[in-house]
Amino acid sequence: MHRRQFPIFRWLAIVLIMITVLLATIQLISYSRIRNNFPMGLQVGQVPIGGLTYTQAAERIYTVYRSPIEVTYGGNRIHVRPAVLGFEPQVDKMLAVADNQRVTEPFWSGFWNFLWDRNIEIINIPLNVSYDEDHIREFLSNEVAARYDTPATPPKPIPGTTQFESGEPGTQLDLSRATLLVIDALSSPTNRSITLPLDQAAITRPSLNDLEIMLKQIIDVSGFDGIVELYMKDLNTSRNLHFAYQTDEGDLIPDISFSSWSTIKIPAMVTAFRYMEEPYRQDYLALMEEMIEQSDNLSTDQLAMTVIDRTLSPLIVTEDMQRLGLENSFWAGHFYLGAPLLQRFTTPANSRDDINTNPDQYNETTPADMGMLMEDIYQCAELGGGALIAAFNGEITRQECQMMIDFLAENRIAVLIQAGVPSGTKVAHKHGWAIENDGVMHTFGDVAIVYTPGGDYVLSIFLHHPVQAVFDPVNELYSQLSQATYNYYNNQ
Repeated sequence: MHRRQFPIFRWLAIVLIMITVLLATIQLISYSRIRNNFPMGLQVGQVPIGGLTYTQAAERIYTVYRSPIEVTYGGNRIHVRPAVLGFEPQVDKMLAVADNQRVTEPFWSGFWNFLWDRNIEIINIPLNVSYDEDHIREFLSNEVAARYDTPATPPKPIPGTTQFESGEPGTQLDLSRATLLVIDALSSPTNRSITLPLDQAAITRPSLNDLEIMLKQIIDVSGFDGIVELYMKDLNTSRNLHFAYQTDEGDLIPDISFSSWSTIKIPAMVTAFRYMEEPYRQDYLALMEEMIEQSDNLSTDQLAMTVIDRTLSPLIVTEDMQRLGLENSFWAGHFYLGAPLLQRFTTPANSRDDINTNPDQYNETTPADMGMLMEDIYQCAELGGGALIAAFNGEITRQECQMMIDFLAENRIAVLIQAGVPSGTKVAHKHGWAIENDGVMHTFGDVAIVYTPGGDYVLSIFLHHPVQAVFDPVNELYSQLSQATYNYYNNQ
């Protein structure tokens, strides 16, 4: 009698059943655990937390969003911790929202879907963080830009010339764009490296100190050993340069009184417009044109006597200048030969006992006074404001100030300040010089508004020599001082 043998396939079937039961048990245990944790497919701020406990999920989110970001400036890599930037993920708030996404379907149907990896929906809870954009911007400014920005190198004067060396541009952090990129990197679980955006730092102008040194060197090299006083006003920034200088003597105290000569016709023009009303008489405008463009003394007297006052017009002009705060400028008598001196004026400038240029008692001024008056005219014409409008509200208009500049711009003599700028440059100016009682010239003055691509400015230069101021070397000195100032504004 033979023992009945158990077929091999039955053993295999039993083994497979046992393995299946074992695997199903393992999966059942896993599903039971997962069911009590966050559901599969759930993300918080794009960080997967499916199957994790609350503590594990919080730890994973913190690990991602508290890890340093890498910022690159030029070739310099900088690692920054989010906490330094005040960036903090609001984990408790995000997980509270995630709690609402736990599985609510029946256990066995949920297990069946889990077993066959079906119906796993990806759900992302939006990132919730706290940060201060101003704090991030401040960090980038103080800790990154301050260390790695490369300032532009301004042009430097070339000794012995009116030219400047070319400057070098620098680099600077674009703070606005960089701040946004940093926030994006902090808010991303994967893209946590950025290259900071840079701008080219524009070449700045040389310092006013550099310009002053250059101008004084020009005076030294020129050989002119008299007194030079220069006033320059930047009409865009309101910065000014003002000095008095004499070769071998060095710096002098500025606000020296000079004979104003024909530059006093600028105040006369201002007062004349205060008295004139539209429509302007053509004969008045013709006299003004001759006064400014041709520097005609007879036309000046005729305009003042006809429009302002027949006898006291110079004193009225002086009162207007004092009303503007120009206390060192006056016109004390008409230009015609034998005109009486209407009043003797004592000013802070002509009361000094350290310097005396023997100014003409009929008309005196200082470079600063004339420069400030030109600035007032410019501000009135360009902006409809300034001292002229404030002092003579309703009596002088913006249109009239523009007419003043137009008259001054037609004064084309191609010498002094005008000689130092490129052809075609608009120069609204008035010059003045005279042969004095000893038969020679001692004092020159020229005051101008110069319009240039690099900026508009007022330039007022007066000089005096006690023996004789010879025109040609004086003109050359004016030209070089003017050219250096023009190059200061337009050295690209």
